[in-house]
Amino acid sequence: MATLKKTLGRFDGIALLVGITIGSGIFATPQIIAKYLSSFSIIILLWIAVSIFVYVGALIYAELGSRFPETGGEYIYIEKAFGSFWGFIFGWTQLFIIRTSATAGLSLVTANYLSYFFPMNQIEKTLVAFLVILVFCSINYIGVKKASAYNKLSSSTKIGGLLLFAVIGLLINGNDFSKLGEIKTVQASLGPIGNTIAALMLILFSFIGWDRVGYVAGEMKDPQKVIPQTMLFGMLIISVLYLSSNILYHTIIGLEQMRESTIVASDTAVKLFGPIGAAIISLMVIISATGSINGTIMSASRVYYAMAKDKLLFAWLDHIHPKYQTPTHAIIAHGLWAAVLIIIRQNFETIVSGMVFAVLIFYGLTTIAFFKFRNENVGKDNGYKLFGYPWIPAIYLFGIVLLVMLRSFYEFESSVKDLCFIISGIPIYFILYKNQPAK
Repeated sequence: MATLKKTLGRFDGIALLVGITIGSGIFATPQIIAKYLSSFSIIILLWIAVSIFVYVGALIYAELGSRFPETGGEYIYIEKAFGSFWGFIFGWTQLFIIRTSATAGLSLVTANYLSYFFPMNQIEKTLVAFLVILVFCSINYIGVKKASAYNKLSSSTKIGGLLLFAVIGLLINGNDFSKLGEIKTVQASLGPIGNTIAALMLILFSFIGWDRVGYVAGEMKDPQKVIPQTMLFGMLIISVLYLSSNILYHTIIGLEQMRESTIVASDTAVKLFGPIGAAIISLMVIISATGSINGTIMSASRVYYAMAKDKLLFAWLDHIHPKYQTPTHAIIAHGLWAAVLIIIRQNFETIVSGMVFAVLIFYGLTTIAFFKFRNENVGKDNGYKLFGYPWIPAIYLFGIVLLVMLRSFYEFESSVKDLCFIISGIPIYFILYKNQPAK
Protein backbone atom coordinates (compact mmCIF):
# COMPACT_ATOMS: atom_id res chain seq x y z
CA MET A 1 0.00 0.00 0.00
CA ALA A 2 1.35 3.44 -0.98
CA THR A 3 2.16 5.82 1.88
CA LEU A 4 3.19 9.46 2.23
CA LYS A 5 6.95 9.97 1.93
CA LYS A 6 8.80 11.59 4.89
CA THR A 7 11.01 14.13 3.12
CA LEU A 8 10.34 17.54 4.73
CA GLY A 9 12.80 19.22 7.14
CA ARG A 10 12.93 22.52 9.05
CA PHE A 11 13.70 24.66 6.01
CA ASP A 12 10.84 22.99 4.11
CA GLY A 13 8.52 23.79 7.02
CA ILE A 14 9.54 27.45 7.21
CA ALA A 15 9.28 27.76 3.44
CA LEU A 16 5.78 26.23 3.57
CA LEU A 17 4.63 28.52 6.39
CA VAL A 18 6.04 31.70 4.83
CA GLY A 19 5.02 30.60 1.35
CA ILE A 20 1.37 30.10 2.32
CA THR A 21 1.05 33.05 4.70
CA ILE A 22 2.63 35.77 2.56
CA GLY A 23 0.27 35.60 -0.37
CA SER A 24 -1.45 38.77 -1.53
CA GLY A 25 -2.56 40.13 1.85
CA ILE A 26 0.27 42.58 2.43
CA PHE A 27 -0.17 43.84 -1.16
CA ALA A 28 -3.99 43.91 -1.26
CA THR A 29 -5.31 44.78 2.23
CA PRO A 30 -3.44 47.91 3.51
CA GLN A 31 -5.29 50.27 1.17
CA ILE A 32 -8.66 48.82 2.25
CA ILE A 33 -7.70 49.00 5.92
CA ALA A 34 -6.83 52.70 5.45
CA LYS A 35 -10.49 53.42 4.63
CA TYR A 36 -11.66 52.00 7.96
CA LEU A 37 -9.23 53.83 10.28
CA SER A 38 -8.18 57.44 10.80
CA SER A 39 -4.43 57.29 11.44
CA PHE A 40 -1.25 55.30 10.92
CA SER A 41 -0.73 54.95 14.68
CA ILE A 42 -4.01 53.05 15.07
CA ILE A 43 -3.29 50.93 12.01
CA ILE A 44 0.20 49.89 13.07
CA LEU A 45 -1.02 49.10 16.61
CA LEU A 46 -3.59 46.73 15.13
CA TRP A 47 -0.93 45.04 12.99
CA ILE A 48 1.29 44.61 16.06
CA ALA A 49 -1.64 43.28 18.11
CA VAL A 50 -2.55 40.74 15.42
CA SER A 51 1.13 39.72 15.13
CA ILE A 52 1.16 38.87 18.84
CA PHE A 53 -2.26 37.23 18.64
CA VAL A 54 -1.36 34.88 15.79
CA TYR A 55 2.03 34.13 17.32
CA VAL A 56 0.29 32.74 20.40
CA GLY A 57 -1.94 30.73 18.09
CA ALA A 58 1.12 29.43 16.27
CA LEU A 59 2.66 28.27 19.56
CA ILE A 60 -0.57 26.48 20.48
CA TYR A 61 -0.45 24.71 17.12
CA ALA A 62 3.22 23.94 17.67
CA GLU A 63 2.37 22.00 20.81
CA LEU A 64 -0.55 20.26 19.10
CA GLY A 65 1.68 19.29 16.19
CA SER A 66 4.25 17.96 18.63
CA ARG A 67 1.60 15.96 20.49
CA PHE A 68 0.09 14.53 17.29
CA PRO A 69 2.76 14.38 14.55
CA GLU A 70 0.31 13.03 11.98
CA THR A 71 -0.84 14.31 8.59
CA GLY A 72 -4.13 16.25 8.87
CA GLY A 73 -3.43 19.14 11.28
CA GLU A 74 -6.54 20.64 12.88
CA TYR A 75 -8.72 17.80 11.59
CA ILE A 76 -6.72 15.36 13.72
CA TYR A 77 -6.94 17.58 16.81
CA ILE A 78 -10.66 18.31 16.50
CA GLU A 79 -11.62 14.74 15.65
CA LYS A 80 -9.63 13.30 18.55
CA ALA A 81 -11.07 15.85 21.00
CA PHE A 82 -14.73 16.00 19.96
CA GLY A 83 -15.46 13.03 17.73
CA SER A 84 -16.26 12.38 14.11
CA PHE A 85 -19.07 14.96 13.70
CA TRP A 86 -16.87 17.97 14.46
CA GLY A 87 -13.97 16.45 12.56
CA PHE A 88 -16.21 16.09 9.53
CA ILE A 89 -17.60 19.65 9.79
CA PHE A 90 -14.06 21.02 10.01
CA GLY A 91 -12.91 19.16 6.91
CA TRP A 92 -16.10 20.03 5.04
CA THR A 93 -15.55 23.72 5.80
CA GLN A 94 -11.93 23.51 4.68
CA LEU A 95 -13.04 22.17 1.32
CA PHE A 96 -16.09 24.36 0.77
CA ILE A 97 -15.08 27.81 2.05
CA ILE A 98 -11.70 28.12 3.80
CA ARG A 99 -8.79 26.65 1.83
CA THR A 100 -10.43 26.61 -1.57
CA SER A 101 -11.44 30.25 -1.09
CA ALA A 102 -7.79 31.11 -0.53
CA THR A 103 -6.83 29.36 -3.77
CA ALA A 104 -9.67 31.04 -5.67
CA GLY A 105 -8.94 34.53 -4.36
CA LEU A 106 -5.20 34.32 -4.86
CA SER A 107 -5.58 33.04 -8.40
CA LEU A 108 -7.68 36.12 -9.18
CA VAL A 109 -5.00 38.36 -7.65
CA THR A 110 -2.41 36.60 -9.80
CA ALA A 111 -4.50 37.23 -12.92
CA ASN A 112 -4.98 40.89 -12.00
CA TYR A 113 -1.25 41.49 -11.66
CA LEU A 114 -0.49 39.52 -14.82
CA SER A 115 -2.75 42.01 -16.61
CA TYR A 116 -0.12 44.67 -15.86
CA PHE A 117 2.08 42.92 -18.40
CA PHE A 118 -0.67 41.47 -20.63
CA PRO A 119 -3.85 43.61 -20.61
CA MET A 120 -6.95 41.43 -20.17
CA ASN A 121 -10.70 41.85 -19.77
CA GLN A 122 -12.55 40.22 -16.87
CA ILE A 123 -13.42 37.03 -18.74
CA GLU A 124 -9.79 36.58 -19.76
CA LYS A 125 -8.67 37.18 -16.16
CA THR A 126 -11.07 34.47 -14.98
CA LEU A 127 -9.71 32.02 -17.56
CA VAL A 128 -6.15 32.84 -16.48
CA ALA A 129 -7.15 32.23 -12.84
CA PHE A 130 -8.43 28.78 -13.85
CA LEU A 131 -5.13 28.14 -15.62
CA VAL A 132 -3.13 29.16 -12.53
CA ILE A 133 -5.08 26.66 -10.43
CA LEU A 134 -4.49 23.94 -13.02
CA VAL A 135 -0.74 24.60 -13.12
CA PHE A 136 -0.23 24.40 -9.36
CA CYS A 137 -2.52 21.43 -8.90
CA SER A 138 -0.38 19.69 -11.53
CA ILE A 139 2.86 20.57 -9.70
CA ASN A 140 1.46 19.13 -6.46
CA TYR A 141 0.12 16.09 -8.29
CA ILE A 142 3.52 14.94 -9.47
CA GLY A 143 5.33 15.12 -6.13
CA VAL A 144 5.69 16.83 -2.76
CA LYS A 145 9.37 17.54 -3.39
CA LYS A 146 8.53 19.49 -6.55
CA ALA A 147 5.82 21.46 -4.76
CA SER A 148 8.18 22.13 -1.83
CA ALA A 149 10.88 23.29 -4.25
CA TYR A 150 8.55 25.99 -5.56
CA ASN A 151 7.67 26.93 -1.97
CA LYS A 152 11.37 27.49 -1.27
CA LEU A 153 11.81 29.56 -4.43
CA SER A 154 8.75 31.74 -3.89
CA SER A 155 9.42 32.13 -0.15
CA SER A 156 13.01 33.24 -0.77
CA THR A 157 11.85 35.67 -3.46
CA LYS A 158 9.12 37.27 -1.38
CA ILE A 159 11.22 37.45 1.80
CA GLY A 160 14.17 39.00 0.00
CA GLY A 161 11.98 41.21 -2.17
CA LEU A 162 9.85 42.61 0.65
CA LEU A 163 12.86 43.17 2.89
CA LEU A 164 14.85 44.97 0.19
CA PHE A 165 11.78 46.96 -0.85
CA ALA A 166 11.24 48.22 2.71
CA VAL A 167 14.90 48.90 3.55
CA ILE A 168 15.86 50.56 0.26
CA GLY A 169 12.59 52.49 0.14
CA LEU A 170 13.05 53.94 3.61
CA LEU A 171 16.70 54.79 2.88
CA ILE A 172 15.74 56.64 -0.31
CA ASN A 173 13.03 58.50 1.58
CA GLY A 174 15.55 59.81 4.10
CA ASN A 175 14.21 61.29 7.32
CA ASP A 176 10.82 62.48 6.06
CA PHE A 177 8.23 60.63 8.16
CA SER A 178 5.70 63.47 8.20
CA LYS A 179 2.98 61.39 6.52
CA LEU A 180 2.93 59.01 9.49
CA GLY A 181 1.26 61.76 11.50
CA GLU A 182 -1.71 62.21 9.14
CA ILE A 183 -5.16 62.01 10.69
CA LYS A 184 -8.07 61.67 8.25
CA THR A 185 -11.80 61.16 8.62
CA VAL A 186 -12.70 57.49 8.08
CA GLN A 187 -14.51 56.58 4.87
CA ALA A 188 -16.32 53.49 6.15
CA SER A 189 -19.64 53.66 8.00
CA LEU A 190 -19.71 50.73 10.44
CA GLY A 191 -18.91 52.89 13.46
CA PRO A 192 -15.68 52.88 15.50
CA ILE A 193 -16.01 49.27 16.69
CA GLY A 194 -17.41 47.94 13.41
CA ASN A 195 -14.66 49.62 11.40
CA THR A 196 -12.01 48.20 13.72
CA ILE A 197 -13.43 44.67 13.42
CA ALA A 198 -13.56 44.95 9.62
CA ALA A 199 -9.91 46.10 9.60
CA LEU A 200 -8.90 43.27 11.93
CA MET A 201 -10.50 40.73 9.59
CA LEU A 202 -8.36 42.02 6.74
CA ILE A 203 -5.19 41.99 8.86
CA LEU A 204 -5.96 38.46 10.03
CA PHE A 205 -6.36 37.37 6.41
CA SER A 206 -2.81 38.54 5.76
CA PHE A 207 -1.54 36.20 8.52
CA ILE A 208 -3.62 33.11 7.77
CA GLY A 209 -1.39 30.23 6.77
CA TRP A 210 0.65 29.48 9.86
CA ASP A 211 -1.96 26.91 10.95
CA ARG A 212 -1.32 24.64 7.96
CA VAL A 213 2.17 23.39 8.82
CA GLY A 214 0.70 20.54 10.86
CA TYR A 215 -1.21 19.32 7.81
CA VAL A 216 1.97 17.79 6.40
CA ALA A 217 3.36 16.48 9.73
CA GLY A 218 3.20 12.94 8.36
CA GLU A 219 5.70 13.91 5.65
CA MET A 220 8.21 15.54 8.05
CA LYS A 221 11.39 13.77 9.04
CA ASP A 222 11.15 14.78 12.73
CA PRO A 223 7.83 16.64 13.28
CA GLN A 224 8.20 17.02 17.05
CA LYS A 225 11.26 19.25 16.47
CA VAL A 226 10.50 20.66 13.02
CA ILE A 227 6.99 22.02 13.75
CA PRO A 228 7.89 24.22 16.79
CA GLN A 229 11.03 25.54 15.06
CA THR A 230 9.01 26.30 11.92
CA MET A 231 6.43 28.28 13.91
CA LEU A 232 9.05 30.24 15.85
CA PHE A 233 11.23 31.36 12.93
CA GLY A 234 8.47 31.56 10.33
CA MET A 235 6.16 33.85 12.33
CA LEU A 236 9.06 36.11 13.31
CA ILE A 237 10.02 36.57 9.64
CA ILE A 238 6.42 37.30 8.61
CA SER A 239 5.76 39.82 11.39
CA VAL A 240 8.92 41.81 10.64
CA LEU A 241 8.12 41.93 6.92
CA TYR A 242 4.51 43.01 7.45
CA LEU A 243 5.31 45.78 9.91
CA SER A 244 8.14 47.16 7.78
CA SER A 245 5.96 47.09 4.64
CA ASN A 246 3.20 49.06 6.36
CA ILE A 247 5.68 51.63 7.61
CA LEU A 248 6.99 52.01 4.05
CA TYR A 249 3.55 52.44 2.45
CA HIS A 250 2.44 55.07 4.95
CA THR A 251 5.79 56.89 4.88
CA ILE A 252 5.97 57.17 1.10
CA ILE A 253 2.39 57.78 -0.06
CA GLY A 254 0.46 58.43 3.14
CA LEU A 255 -3.02 57.54 4.35
CA GLU A 256 -5.00 59.63 1.87
CA GLN A 257 -3.28 58.35 -1.26
CA MET A 258 -3.43 54.78 0.03
CA ARG A 259 -7.22 55.04 0.15
CA GLU A 260 -7.28 55.96 -3.55
CA SER A 261 -5.00 53.08 -4.54
CA THR A 262 -5.90 49.57 -5.68
CA ILE A 263 -2.27 48.38 -5.92
CA VAL A 264 -0.60 50.14 -3.00
CA ALA A 265 2.74 48.33 -3.25
CA SER A 266 3.09 49.16 -6.95
CA ASP A 267 2.06 52.79 -6.36
CA THR A 268 4.69 53.04 -3.63
CA ALA A 269 7.32 51.55 -5.95
CA VAL A 270 6.42 53.97 -8.74
CA LYS A 271 6.98 56.92 -6.43
CA LEU A 272 10.31 55.53 -5.26
CA PHE A 273 11.77 54.04 -8.44
CA GLY A 274 9.58 55.18 -11.34
CA PRO A 275 7.56 52.97 -13.76
CA ILE A 276 10.08 50.13 -13.61
CA GLY A 277 9.22 49.79 -9.90
CA ALA A 278 5.61 48.88 -10.68
CA ALA A 279 6.73 46.09 -13.01
CA ILE A 280 9.10 44.67 -10.37
CA ILE A 281 6.47 44.76 -7.64
CA SER A 282 3.83 43.25 -9.92
CA LEU A 283 6.18 40.34 -10.61
CA MET A 284 6.85 39.93 -6.88
CA VAL A 285 3.11 39.84 -6.14
CA ILE A 286 2.62 37.16 -8.81
CA ILE A 287 5.38 35.01 -7.29
CA SER A 288 4.05 35.65 -3.79
CA ALA A 289 0.44 34.80 -4.62
CA THR A 290 1.29 31.68 -6.60
CA GLY A 291 3.60 30.53 -3.82
CA SER A 292 0.68 30.78 -1.41
CA ILE A 293 -1.60 28.92 -3.84
CA ASN A 294 0.99 26.16 -4.14
CA GLY A 295 1.39 25.82 -0.37
CA THR A 296 -2.36 25.86 0.19
CA ILE A 297 -2.93 23.03 -2.30
CA MET A 298 -0.01 21.11 -0.80
CA SER A 299 -1.32 21.35 2.76
CA ALA A 300 -5.13 21.36 2.45
CA SER A 301 -5.27 18.31 0.20
CA ARG A 302 -3.76 16.30 3.07
CA VAL A 303 -6.77 17.15 5.24
CA TYR A 304 -9.22 15.76 2.68
CA TYR A 305 -7.04 12.66 2.31
CA ALA A 306 -6.82 12.15 6.09
CA MET A 307 -10.61 12.47 6.45
CA ALA A 308 -11.32 10.06 3.62
CA LYS A 309 -8.84 7.59 5.11
CA ASP A 310 -10.90 7.76 8.33
CA LYS A 311 -14.06 7.20 6.21
CA LEU A 312 -15.33 10.69 7.05
CA LEU A 313 -15.27 12.11 3.54
CA PHE A 314 -15.86 10.78 0.05
CA ALA A 315 -13.97 7.48 -0.31
CA TRP A 316 -12.59 8.60 -3.69
CA LEU A 317 -10.32 11.05 -1.83
CA ASP A 318 -8.57 8.20 0.03
CA HIS A 319 -5.98 7.64 -2.66
CA ILE A 320 -2.20 7.90 -2.78
CA HIS A 321 -0.72 7.79 -6.27
CA PRO A 322 1.50 4.67 -6.51
CA LYS A 323 4.18 6.49 -8.47
CA TYR A 324 4.11 10.08 -7.14
CA GLN A 325 3.13 9.20 -3.53
CA THR A 326 0.81 12.21 -3.29
CA PRO A 327 -2.94 12.42 -2.48
CA THR A 328 -3.81 13.08 -6.11
CA HIS A 329 -7.60 12.74 -5.86
CA ALA A 330 -7.70 15.24 -3.00
CA ILE A 331 -5.59 17.66 -5.05
CA ILE A 332 -8.01 17.37 -7.98
CA ALA A 333 -11.03 17.99 -5.72
CA HIS A 334 -9.40 21.08 -4.23
CA GLY A 335 -8.65 22.56 -7.64
CA LEU A 336 -12.12 21.88 -9.06
CA TRP A 337 -13.98 23.48 -6.14
CA ALA A 338 -11.64 26.49 -6.11
CA ALA A 339 -12.57 27.06 -9.75
CA VAL A 340 -16.27 26.81 -8.87
CA LEU A 341 -15.84 29.40 -6.11
CA ILE A 342 -14.38 31.86 -8.60
CA ILE A 343 -17.63 31.60 -10.52
CA ILE A 344 -20.09 31.78 -7.61
CA ARG A 345 -18.39 34.32 -5.29
CA GLN A 346 -16.20 36.39 -7.62
CA ASN A 347 -15.56 39.34 -5.25
CA PHE A 348 -12.15 39.17 -3.57
CA GLU A 349 -13.26 41.03 -0.43
CA THR A 350 -16.26 38.75 0.03
CA ILE A 351 -13.99 35.72 -0.23
CA VAL A 352 -11.50 37.18 2.28
CA SER A 353 -14.00 38.18 4.96
CA GLY A 354 -15.96 34.92 4.78
CA MET A 355 -12.81 32.86 4.89
CA VAL A 356 -11.50 34.61 8.03
CA PHE A 357 -14.87 34.33 9.80
CA ALA A 358 -14.94 30.57 9.24
CA VAL A 359 -11.27 30.18 10.17
CA LEU A 360 -11.78 31.96 13.50
CA ILE A 361 -14.57 29.58 14.48
CA PHE A 362 -12.26 26.60 14.06
CA TYR A 363 -9.31 28.37 15.68
CA GLY A 364 -11.56 28.61 18.74
CA LEU A 365 -12.58 24.96 18.56
CA THR A 366 -8.95 23.87 18.15
CA THR A 367 -7.94 25.93 21.19
CA ILE A 368 -10.63 24.24 23.28
CA ALA A 369 -9.22 20.90 22.07
CA PHE A 370 -5.77 22.10 23.18
CA PHE A 371 -7.06 22.66 26.74
CA LYS A 372 -8.65 19.20 26.71
CA PHE A 373 -5.44 17.49 25.63
CA ARG A 374 -3.34 19.37 28.20
CA ASN A 375 -5.71 18.62 31.06
CA GLU A 376 -6.04 14.94 30.13
CA ASN A 377 -2.39 14.56 29.02
CA VAL A 378 -3.43 13.14 25.65
CA GLY A 379 -0.84 12.57 22.91
CA LYS A 380 2.95 12.63 23.12
CA ASP A 381 4.07 14.80 26.03
CA ASN A 382 7.84 14.81 25.45
CA GLY A 383 7.87 17.59 22.86
CA TYR A 384 7.25 21.36 22.85
CA LYS A 385 4.89 22.84 25.47
CA LEU A 386 3.37 26.32 25.41
CA PHE A 387 4.52 28.67 28.17
CA GLY A 388 2.06 30.61 30.34
CA TYR A 389 -0.57 27.88 30.48
CA PRO A 390 -3.52 28.33 31.07
CA TRP A 391 -3.65 32.15 31.01
CA ILE A 392 -2.05 32.89 27.65
CA PRO A 393 -4.18 30.43 25.64
CA ALA A 394 -7.26 31.55 27.62
CA ILE A 395 -6.70 35.18 26.56
CA TYR A 396 -6.21 34.00 22.97
CA LEU A 397 -9.48 32.04 23.07
CA PHE A 398 -11.32 35.04 24.52
CA GLY A 399 -10.05 37.18 21.66
CA ILE A 400 -11.34 34.69 19.09
CA VAL A 401 -14.80 34.52 20.65
CA LEU A 402 -15.00 38.31 20.86
CA LEU A 403 -14.01 38.77 17.19
CA VAL A 404 -16.57 36.20 16.00
CA MET A 405 -19.37 37.78 18.06
CA LEU A 406 -18.58 41.34 17.00
CA ARG A 407 -18.27 40.44 13.32
CA SER A 408 -21.61 38.61 13.51
CA PHE A 409 -23.22 41.71 15.02
CA TYR A 410 -21.77 44.38 12.75
CA GLU A 411 -21.88 42.32 9.51
CA PHE A 412 -24.86 40.10 10.26
CA GLU A 413 -26.01 39.32 6.72
CA SER A 414 -22.53 38.41 5.50
CA SER A 415 -21.93 36.27 8.58
CA VAL A 416 -25.14 34.31 7.99
CA LYS A 417 -24.15 33.61 4.37
CA ASP A 418 -20.70 32.45 5.44
CA LEU A 419 -22.18 30.28 8.17
CA CYS A 420 -24.35 28.54 5.57
CA PHE A 421 -21.20 27.14 3.94
CA ILE A 422 -20.31 25.54 7.29
CA ILE A 423 -23.70 24.12 8.25
CA SER A 424 -24.35 22.76 4.75
CA GLY A 425 -22.21 19.81 5.82
CA ILE A 426 -24.54 18.82 8.69
CA PRO A 427 -27.14 16.93 6.61
CA ILE A 428 -24.35 15.29 4.58
CA TYR A 429 -22.79 13.96 7.77
CA PHE A 430 -26.03 12.51 9.16
CA ILE A 431 -26.98 10.96 5.83
CA LEU A 432 -23.61 9.39 5.00
CA TYR A 433 -21.20 9.38 7.94
CA LYS A 434 -22.98 9.41 11.31
CA ASN A 435 -22.24 5.74 11.98
CA GLN A 436 -18.47 6.25 11.74
CA PRO A 437 -16.97 5.84 15.25
CA ALA A 438 -14.62 8.44 16.76
CA LYS A 439 -11.01 7.30 16.89
